[in-house]
Amino acid sequence: MTSASLREHPYSSFLHRVNKPSRYVGGEHGEVVKDWAGTECSLCLAFPDVYDVGMSHLGFKILYSIVNAHPKLVAERCYAPWGDLEKELRANGEPLRSLETWRPLSEFDIVGFSLQFELSFSNILLMLDTGGVPLRTSQRGEDDPLIIAGGPNATHPEPMSAFIDAFVIGDGEEKTPELMLTWSALKKAGVPRRERLVQLAKLGGIYVPSLYEVEADASNNLQYVARAHDGAPLPVHRAFLPDISKFPFPADGPVANTETVFDRVSVEIARGCTEGCRFCQAGMIYRPVRERKPQQIVDTIMTAVREGGYDEASLTSLSTADYSAISPLVREVMSKLEKERVSLSVSSLRAYGLTEELLDEIQKVRATGLTFAPEAGSQRMRDVVNKNVTEEQLMETAQRVFSRGWSKMKLYFMIGLPTEEEEDVRGIVETGGRARDVGKRAAKGRVPEVTVSVSTFVPKPHTPFQWCAMDTRETVLGKQQVLRQSAKQVRVKLRMHDSEGSWLEGVLARGDRSLCDAVERAYLNGARFDCWEEELKLPLWVEAFDHFNVDTGKFLGTLPVDGKLPWDHISVGLDDGFLAKEYRKALKNRLSPPCGKAVGNFVHHTNLEEHDEDAKKLVCYHCGVACDLQGMRAERRDFLVDLKAVTKKNPKLIPVDVDVDVNVNGDDPSAAPVQIEVADQGPAQTVMAERTKEKNKRRQPTVSFDQGRPIRVRIAYTKLGRTAFRSHLDLVRLLPRIFRRLDLPLYYSQGFHPKPEMMFGPALPLGVSSFAEYVDVKLVATGLDARTIHERLTGAELEGIAFTDAVMLEQADPPLSKAVDRADYVIGLPRASLDALGLPDEAALREHVAAQLAGPLTVVRDTKGIKRTIDVRHYLRAVEVGAGADQLARAGMHGGLAPIAIQMHVPQSGGARISEVIEALLGAAETSARVLRTFMGMGEHTPLALEVLRMASAPQLESVTVAGE
Repeated sequence: MTSASLREHPYSSFLHRVNKPSRYVGGEHGEVVKDWAGTECSLCLAFPDVYDVGMSHLGFKILYSIVNAHPKLVAERCYAPWGDLEKELRANGEPLRSLETWRPLSEFDIVGFSLQFELSFSNILLMLDTGGVPLRTSQRGEDDPLIIAGGPNATHPEPMSAFIDAFVIGDGEEKTPELMLTWSALKKAGVPRRERLVQLAKLGGIYVPSLYEVEADASNNLQYVARAHDGAPLPVHRAFLPDISKFPFPADGPVANTETVFDRVSVEIARGCTEGCRFCQAGMIYRPVRERKPQQIVDTIMTAVREGGYDEASLTSLSTADYSAISPLVREVMSKLEKERVSLSVSSLRAYGLTEELLDEIQKVRATGLTFAPEAGSQRMRDVVNKNVTEEQLMETAQRVFSRGWSKMKLYFMIGLPTEEEEDVRGIVETGGRARDVGKRAAKGRVPEVTVSVSTFVPKPHTPFQWCAMDTRETVLGKQQVLRQSAKQVRVKLRMHDSEGSWLEGVLARGDRSLCDAVERAYLNGARFDCWEEELKLPLWVEAFDHFNVDTGKFLGTLPVDGKLPWDHISVGLDDGFLAKEYRKALKNRLSPPCGKAVGNFVHHTNLEEHDEDAKKLVCYHCGVACDLQGMRAERRDFLVDLKAVTKKNPKLIPVDVDVDVNVNGDDPSAAPVQIEVADQGPAQTVMAERTKEKNKRRQPTVSFDQGRPIRVRIAYTKLGRTAFRSHLDLVRLLPRIFRRLDLPLYYSQGFHPKPEMMFGPALPLGVSSFAEYVDVKLVATGLDARTIHERLTGAELEGIAFTDAVMLEQADPPLSKAVDRADYVIGLPRASLDALGLPDEAALREHVAAQLAGPLTVVRDTKGIKRTIDVRHYLRAVEVGAGADQLARAGMHGGLAPIAIQMHVPQSGGARISEVIEALLGAAETSARVLRTFMGMGEHTPLALEVLRMASAPQLESVTVAGE
C-alpha cells in the first residue's frame, strides 16, 4: 500500500479527542465509493442518531443498495455527531461530512433524512447546521441541496415542515430513484428551485409543505392543511410497493466499523403486520402485509454472512411470527447456518408459534432470556388495545420457555392506555408475578428472573387512538407509584421509562405547523439527542413553547372525531371511518381478530397438509387497503411448497446456535402440547404434561464441540490512514470477520459463548498509525501453511490494513504478551504545534527536546481521579529529532511535519504510554501530533527470525540523544 492510496481525514488533527472516532471515518468493508464525475445526482442518506444506531437501520441498507446500483446515481451516508465531535467541528471550522468521500452535506444534490422517532427532530437541525445547509427551506438558494425525509414520522410531518423541502410518503424503493433523476434533470435544465419542487409534488407520494396553506379547525384549534397551490395533490397518497420481493433485501453493504445496536446481518422478511394493535402506527401505515419469497430470504442471509463475515444473522419484521411460513423458514435457515457456525436471532417471534421440537433445539445452546410484549396488565385492557393474547396463553408461554431451560423473561407493558383504571395498572406487575410463579414450578428449584418494563403510552396519528388524550405527567407519576408498591409485594424486577420524553413525543407527534419555530428555538438553545434519556433537556423545550405561546395541552387532550387533524392531508391507504370504527370498538372493550388469517386462527399453517385442510375464509375488515385474499392464500401455499413443508410430520431438526428475541402476540391454544390443571393456580394457568417435564430433566446445554486440531499463526499487518481511528476493540471484531470471509477456519474457545482464540500485540491509542501490528491466531488445521494464509489475507485488505506476513508458531513459542519488549515510533508535529510551543523551526525543536531530556522526565497519570507519577525515562531507550520523515510520508502523513523518532522499552505489564512520552519530551499535554508506530521487537524472547518482526523497515536511530538503562 503506497502513501498515494492513503489520505488523511479532514478531522485527523482532532478526531482522537472524541469518543468512538471510527463512527465518522468510513472505510468499511462493503461501502460503495463512486466517481461523482460519472453520475448525475448525489444523495446523502442522513440518519439523525449516532452511527451505532443508524447502521442497524434496514431502510438505509435498502436505499443505499438501490441507489448505488443505478449507474447514474450515488448514495453516501452520514450520522449525527455526538456532542464531543460537534464541539470539535465548530472549534476547527469543519463541516459535517459523509463517510464515503468525506464531502460536506452542503455539496450533495440531495440530503435525505429518516424520520423514525419524533425525539430526533432536533438532531436533523444539528446535521443541517453542522453540514453547512440553511435550516429552513425558505432560506435555501438555487444551489443548496434538496432536503427530503421519509419513514413513519413523514406521515405526520407538520412540526418539521419549515425545514424539510419534501417528504417521501410510503415505500421508497421506486420513489427515491425517480425523485433523484427528476430533481437532477430539472436542475440541469435551469428550472428554478420552486418549480422543481412543484414537479416533485406531481410525481405522487411526495409532500412539499411550501405548496400548501393551513387553517385552524374550529373544533380543536389545530392547524390542518386546507388547500394546495400549483396543482399539488391533496390529499397526498403514499407510494406503495405491492411486491417487496421485486427489490431483494441487499446481501452486501457496509459492515460496521464499531459495535452497533444490532451487530449482525438482519434481513427484512415481511413488511406490515396482521395484528391490528390499536396503539401501533406501523401496523396501520404499512398495510397490507407483504412477504418476501423464502428462497430469496435464505439466499440473502447466506450471501450476506459470507460476504460480510458475520457470525450472527437475524430474521426481522414488525411481527416475524406472522410470516406465513415462519416455522419451516427458521428450520431451513438454521440448517444452512449450522454449517457456517453462525447463530440465528429471530425478532418478534412467539415461542409457541414454533413446534415443540424446534424450541427444544433452540434452547440447547443459548437458554438465557426471552422478551414478550403483553402490553397491558388485564384482559380487558388487552382487548381495548386489540392485543390478541389471553392470560392462558401468556402463562402457557411462561411454562413452555422456563421448562426448556430459559432463566429470564422480560415483559413489556404500557401505562396511560385509554380507559385504564388503577386495577389495570396493578395487573401489570401481577401478570409478571404469575409468570414468575409458573416459571418457579417449571424450573424445578431454579428461581427464574422476570423483569417488567413499563413505558408511557403516546397516542399516534393514523391509529384508532389518534383522538385519545394522553395522561398528564402527574397522572403518570401516580401510576408509576402504584407499580412500585405492587412490585414490592410480587417480587419482580420493575423498570420504568421517564415520562418527560413521552410528553415531548406526544406534543411533536400530534403537533401542527405552529411548532416549527419552537423546534428551531429549542435546537439553537442546545437541544440534542432528545431520544437519549440522559441527554433530554426538557426545560429548553418548555421555554421554547412558552416563548412562542404554544398551548401544548391542545395536542395532548381528547380530540373530537369529526375535527380536522394536522395529518389528514396524508393518505396512508385507510378508508375514512375505519380508524373511528376501531376506536369505538376499543371503548367497548371489543376485539378485532388478526386480519389476513383464517377465521379463528392465531398462527399460520406450518405445512401444506394443514393449509389444504383448512377451508376457512381469511379475516378482512375492509380497512381500505386492497388485499388480494385469494392471491395471499395461494402465495402462502407456494411458500410451504418451496420450503418442502408438506406434511404434519416434522423433518429431522438440526442443532444450531440460536438466540431468540420473542414478542408474544398470541397463539392457537389448540396447537399447544398436552396440558394439566395445577392445583391452587386458577383456570388461567396451565403447565406442560409430565412427559415433557421428564424430557427436560435430561436436557443439558451444549458446552463443547469437536473442531479438530488447532494451529497457531502469527500475522503482521498495518494500521494506517483512517483505520488508525478504529479502537482495539473494533479490531477484535474486524479481524475475525475478515478470516470468515476468506474461509480461514477460526478455532473457538469452549463453553457457553465460544469466541475465536486470538491474542493481539500491545494496543494502540486512538489515532496512532502503525506499520507493525501483530496478532496470534488459532486456526483449525486443514492443510493450511503460512504462505497460503498470507496469500488469502492479502486479497482481503481494507484501506489502511495490509497483511505483510504470516509465520507458523511452535508450541514453545511464547505469546505476544510475553514476547514483545520494544516499540519504535515516529512523532510528526504540525506547524500549529510548533507555534503553540513557541518554536520557529526544527533546530529550535531539537534544542527544546534536549532541554527536556536534561531534566526530570515525569508525568502525572490520572485514572478516574487516582493520580500516579510515571517516570518516562525508565522506559525511554532512544530519541532523535529530525529522523523518520520518510516513514511519515509512507504512512500518508504529509504537510511539513517535524519528525521525532523514539525507541521505547515495553515491559510485560505497566509501562509508559506514547502520549506520556510526547508530553514529557515537549512539556505539553496537547500537541495535535501525528503518531506512527514503526516497529515492534521481541529481543531474545522468541526463536522467530528478527526480519519477521521488521516488516516496516524501522528508522535507525544513528544519533542517540538519550540512552536507556
